Amino acid sequence: MAVDEYGIPASGIVTNGTVADCNQAPFLMEDLEAEAFLADKAYDTNELLDMLKEADITAVIPPVKSRKEQRAYNHELYRARHVIENVFRALKRWRGIATRYAKLTASFIVAVHVRCLFLHLPVHTN
Repeated sequence: MAVDEYGIPASGIVTNGTVADCNQAPFLMEDLEAEAFLADKAYDTNELLDMLKEADITAVIPPVKSRKEQRAYNHELYRARHVIENVFRALKRWRGIATRYAKLTASFIVAVHVRCLFLHLPVHTN
């Protein structure tokens, strides 16, 4: 899932549990405009870093320890990565999403869309 700086979901992909998230990042970034890409160490791949560099997007991804040349990243900006974690926490507060009750992918996606609406639409009561 990709979110903006306010935690509003911009795009997402549902995959099997065995698919690496870092392989899906290029698909999430296709139609998005961003100045920076914040992600955890799991996204530290040469392919993704090259794609971000080509798109002139700052990679804010800590390097994995096994990298021969450790590269620098903006530690202060990385602290904002909690925004995506908060979105996942809010989504998983719905038990049907957290445990993936939906048998069909389409049903699961609809549940995520509904939850995202509840997260970001103002609710007024009289």
